[in-house]
Amino acid sequence: MLKIWRNISSRWLYLAGAFIVLILFGTALYLQYVLREDPCPLCMVQRLIFIAMGVIFLIAAVHKTGRIGNWIYSSLIALTALGGVAVASRHIWIQHLPKDQLPACGPGLDFMLKHFPMAEVWQELMHGSGECAAKGWTFLGLDLPELALIGYVVLGAWAVVIALKK
Repeated sequence: MLKIWRNISSRWLYLAGAFIVLILFGTALYLQYVLREDPCPLCMVQRLIFIAMGVIFLIAAVHKTGRIGNWIYSSLIALTALGGVAVASRHIWIQHLPKDQLPACGPGLDFMLKHFPMAEVWQELMHGSGECAAKGWTFLGLDLPELALIGYVVLGAWAVVIALKK
């Protein structure tokens, strides 16, 4: 088994990471457009982080890298995953707040993008809102932010394993 692992190119491993991100993003789109689970602001930020991770995985797969290149790409992916862990953790924290401590619901994302400066939009997205506390679709007893947290940890660890591969 170890011999097979050593013979697999890092490019294929990065491509597998990009494919996993594609599956996760496709699932999010399915939940939104088929099951009508509208994403909250923090869900949108988490989607952007997954997209960034997928793009880095894909660039790493296309770009023939050496050992240093693998370290650079894997570090970028792991750092992006850490950002995702932070956002997902905040989302989970908001979901577990008592009702009287929830942040107020703000305007929708479309309205903010049209009328607010981008810095303020970003601040509002990262702060979260009362709608971020709603728990929707679950899988194996875990809701979406918890599943996203697992996804970030797994993909970040996958990137580190690729960097450590000899």
